[in-house]
Amino acid sequence: QVQLQESGPGLVKPSQTLSLSCAASGVILRIINMGWYRQAPGKQRDLVASITSGGTTNYVDSVKGRFTISRDNAKNMVSLQMNSLKPEDTAVYYCNTNLGIWSWGQGTQVTVSS
Repeated sequence: QVQLQESGPGLVKPSQTLSLSCAASGVILRIINMGWYRQAPGKQRDLVASITSGGTTNYVDSVKGRFTISRDNAKNMVSLQMNSLKPEDTAVYYCNTNLGIWSWGQGTQVTVSS
């Protein structure tokens, strides 16, 4: 059974940086197309960044140029580097496959506020 664990929660000010990590057990992440999702209060959960098994990345326009998704195959982890954070980035962040087919982890809270 696949288990996902997101980490790296934080309260930061606008324009600051935060890095999130996703560790998985029961699966080898490097062969899976993975994604980072976020869910703001009262809104649906949306995919914001994805990375294929070959390393191709894709981002929604609202985070393009600010967020970077990457893999650490040795650690079986996927990360999300978030720069120039904005208040509208405030959400609970989750990792999953790019199609969201696994059971969701607890996510990690990111709050951007002055």
